[in-house]
Amino acid sequence: MRAQSQVPPFAHHCRVYYEDTDAGGVVYYVNYLKFMERARTERLRVLGFAQSELMAGNLVFVVHSAQARYHAPARLDDELKVSAEVIELNRVSLRFNQQVRRATDDMLLCEGQFLVACVAADTFKPRAIPPALRTAFADAGGPSTYLEQEIKRGS
Repeated sequence: MRAQSQVPPFAHHCRVYYEDTDAGGVVYYVNYLKFMERARTERLRVLGFAQSELMAGNLVFVVHSAQARYHAPARLDDELKVSAEVIELNRVSLRFNQQVRRATDDMLLCEGQFLVACVAADTFKPRAIPPALRTAFADAGGPSTYLEQEIKRGS
C-alpha cells in the first residue's frame, strides 16, 4: 500500500482548441503529449522553478522515454485536467505518472509515464538534479528515491 501524502494532487487545467483537433473535432493523439508536457512545466513553476531560469543555470529536462495509453477522446472545447505526479526521483532523473481527464465528468482520457532526465543545457550530458529542486519535489509528496517508493509499496 502506498503512503498517503497530505499534499493535494497537482492538476493543470487547459482547454481543447480547434488547433488541437482533427477534422472530426477530436483531439489528435500526439497533442495529449503536449498537454502532459505543459503540466510538467507548470508543476515545476508551482514549485518555484521556471524553465527559463533553469536554462539560464545551464540545466534542462529532456524526455528520455514516454508511454501513453488512450482511453476515450477529448473533443473541441473540452476542459481538461492534466496531472503530473512524480513517482520516482533519482539523482539525474524523474519519472512522472500523468493522466488527462475531462473536467466535467472526470473521465480518464489518456494516461502516461515519462522518464525525464536532467542534463546540462550546453552539452546535454547528465547532470544531478539540484538539491533545492529535489527537496521541493520531496516536500510536494513525491518519493525521494526509487527504493523509498518500493518500500512504501510493500508496507
